[in-house]
Amino acid sequence: MRKGLSPFNIAALVAGLAFLYLPLLLLVIYSFNDSRLVTVWGGFSFRWYGELWQNQALLEAAWVSLRVAAVSATLATVLGTLAALALVRGGPFRGRTLFAGLVYAPLVMPEIVTGLALLLLFVAIDFDRGFWTVALAHVTFTMCFAAVIVQSRLLTFDRSLEEAALDLGATPGRTFFSITLPIIFPAVAAAWLLAFTLSLDDLVIASFTTGPGATTLPMRIYSQARLGVKPEVNAISSVFIAVITLTVLAASLALKQQFRTQKA
Repeated sequence: MRKGLSPFNIAALVAGLAFLYLPLLLLVIYSFNDSRLVTVWGGFSFRWYGELWQNQALLEAAWVSLRVAAVSATLATVLGTLAALALVRGGPFRGRTLFAGLVYAPLVMPEIVTGLALLLLFVAIDFDRGFWTVALAHVTFTMCFAAVIVQSRLLTFDRSLEEAALDLGATPGRTFFSITLPIIFPAVAAAWLLAFTLSLDDLVIASFTTGPGATTLPMRIYSQARLGVKPEVNAISSVFIAVITLTVLAASLALKQQFRTQKA
């Protein structure tokens, strides 16, 4: 039997990776461009990284985006995990179909509809728009992704370990934190990372729900791009790519170490 990838599969793999990552590679390369024109190469330079640290508006927007993403991803992961537990462990309770539909509805809801609805809600209850309205808005559309990921892990969960712990006298709470949560932790971590990335990338919903002092990085970049992309945008985008890449690598190594510990 022939092993390994065929030439066609290798070509398809290379084409797919090039389609996904070539634009990012060009962005990183042009972040070291000395020219003021982002599409004209003027030589290698760290000039725009230095200019970036002098651009307080861009740095403030990046800091707001990171804080919103961290808060909303954490809340969305907690709520998504609870929703997944209710759907998988709750049994056939009354209103289960409606509950599942409400949890997964944001998956197919257009962002502009979600953003407009949240804007009307915050205005109706006279909630001052700012950091927390953006964070809460991001929770509403990232929680469903977290619920899907955690639910898929719970559906393949071997419950004999939980039953053994309960038979030995452990309380349901201790069983969850000692047995269930460590086993589903890779899915929980993946849900947090996905929610964090989705929040960091969002422009539409944040534009509807933001207020004074809560301009996110996508909003700042979009407002600048309408007047022409500046080289500092390439620099800060490259910094974000590096941060996200290191975060994903660190999470992958941590999860791999956890698998080895569980097998030992």
